[in-house]
Amino acid sequence: MINHGWMELQQLRYVLAVAETKSFTRAAERCHVVQSALSHQIARLERELGGRLFDRTSRRVRLTAAGEAFLPAARQCLDAAERAAADVAAAFGEVRGRLDVGVIPTVAAVDLPSLLKNFRTRHPQVRVSLRVGSSPDLVEQVRRADLDLAFLGLPATTEPKGVRVHEFGRDRHVAVVAPDHPLAGSEEIELSRLASEVFVDFPIGSAGRAQADLAFDAAGIDRQVALEVGAVDLMVELVRRGLGVTMLPSTFVPGLSGVATIPVTGAPQRVEYLVWGRAEPRPAAAAFLRLLDLPAES
Repeated sequence: MINHGWMELQQLRYVLAVAETKSFTRAAERCHVVQSALSHQIARLERELGGRLFDRTSRRVRLTAAGEAFLPAARQCLDAAERAAADVAAAFGEVRGRLDVGVIPTVAAVDLPSLLKNFRTRHPQVRVSLRVGSSPDLVEQVRRADLDLAFLGLPATTEPKGVRVHEFGRDRHVAVVAPDHPLAGSEEIELSRLASEVFVDFPIGSAGRAQADLAFDAAGIDRQVALEVGAVDLMVELVRRGLGVTMLPSTFVPGLSGVATIPVTGAPQRVEYLVWGRAEPRPAAAAFLRLLDLPAES
């Protein structure tokens, strides 16, 4: 018989750490305990549950079928315990707990580092986690409550669904080329002129790629995307080295160096949003929204 009375939150934290790091050594480092203590507690939990949560070999650690089944409820339990502690602190006027924020690589409508510095100054007890991803993935993570909120960039024809939404601003893309590119120094170019260039762009299916694809499709123009890159810093480096051109939001490119930018007639438009879940936000998320003068129920 399983004795649930012996299950402890610390044991759940250890299981989650091993599952995420795929290593007992790295999990122990993350949890600030010696590995033998972590291994002992997980083994104890496995005995109480009546089954192994991990397959261990000298080369790898992976979840068993039982571990896969155990993990979602373990996460929910830890989240609930953390939410309960944060709610109690909030009742006494103190904001603590965790804030999970998603962000696209090209966020530009807000100065996120300054915003987070301000937030941390006001609420030093909050642990902030940043997760970089594509807009569609971030929206889905907010819907699932894996993220508290997320900063997005989407084509003007698309709006996030199933979440609370605040629009920060709209922006048009500009062409980004190498400094020695023949177009560098142009005051403005037509979208059709770019069609003859080889492009470096985001992968198909991403919101960043869709913005440019929609603009070229609307103009009835074909283009060649030779290099697909998920990381914007690598994309800019490839452009800088003359491997192609790209288009990025005009509010984002001032921070780039070693490239030339050119306004484009008929360029795609991007809308930047902040989104958060429909359920009542955790105290830390509510405090973050207040910092932006946004009510949680917007």
